[in-house]
Amino acid sequence: MVGFGQSPAGAGGAGIATGTLRDLSPHRASILDHHRLMLVTKGHGTHEVDFEVFQCRPGSLLWARPGQLVRPGGQPGLDATLVCWTPGPDLPEGGPTHRQLAGEDEDAVINEVSQLVVDCERELSPELLRQQLATLLLRVRLLGPQSTEGPQPADDTPESEAETYTRFRDHLERGYARTRRVEDYADRLGCCVRTLTRASLAATGRSAKQVIDDRVTLEAKRLLAGTDLPVAEIGRRLGFPEPTNFGRFFQREVGVSPGTFRATATGTPSDDPSPGAADAAAEGARAPVPAPRPPLDPVPGFVQA
Repeated sequence: MVGFGQSPAGAGGAGIATGTLRDLSPHRASILDHHRLMLVTKGHGTHEVDFEVFQCRPGSLLWARPGQLVRPGGQPGLDATLVCWTPGPDLPEGGPTHRQLAGEDEDAVINEVSQLVVDCERELSPELLRQQLATLLLRVRLLGPQSTEGPQPADDTPESEAETYTRFRDHLERGYARTRRVEDYADRLGCCVRTLTRASLAATGRSAKQVIDDRVTLEAKRLLAGTDLPVAEIGRRLGFPEPTNFGRFFQREVGVSPGTFRATATGTPSDDPSPGAADAAAEGARAPVPAPRPPLDPVPGFVQA
């Protein structure tokens, strides 16, 4: 199992690292604390972002964000150029998670990625490198609609409801580990529960409560698949003081126990995959709780600027 992905920031540098897919351990999942842009250069295979498997071939572009879980497919013939960077107000963040490039768009992105890699190797000024990266990301952003975690408002959602849903998502991202009550989010937004639920349904087809539970479930799956944290500690981080309550929530949302999901996602054997046994194991893990694993070592072969 693995810990959290390490930020590419270097001391006093641009906070940008470049490398190749071959530098990463195949099939090894990690939770990113930085942005990662992957441009496939050869071969065919798959790459997973937040449990969604994307088909990759030359020209495939994937943008994974901080907090997302990524897992290389491990196909021996697949390779890609990777550009990793720390977030900042000087860089665009919206853009498609996956896009198959072609024609002039593909040529332009390849040229800009290649130039950025070369200039990182030359250790040019951080200001220049960040400006080059900003230009590349703006071009990528213009390739498709903004893509962030979770459902996005439908094109025909009324403006007021779309704005309410967008604000709701912002508050949810900051507060899902503290509360799962729709009433709390409605209070923060200054609206009633009915208004918030109507906005969520219009934007996503799911109620506000379902959107909240979806976000908590996603984070639970990330932590189960991407860290060594005990199940009980994951539950506590997500607002479940009692491991049994977390086990029941996860079983209801995913259809399997946390222990079974972790065993399947990581390819490690489970002592007893039954929901009751997994919850009992989580109960036994309540104290003491080990600290989270430290960040991964820098990826071999990466050039940091």
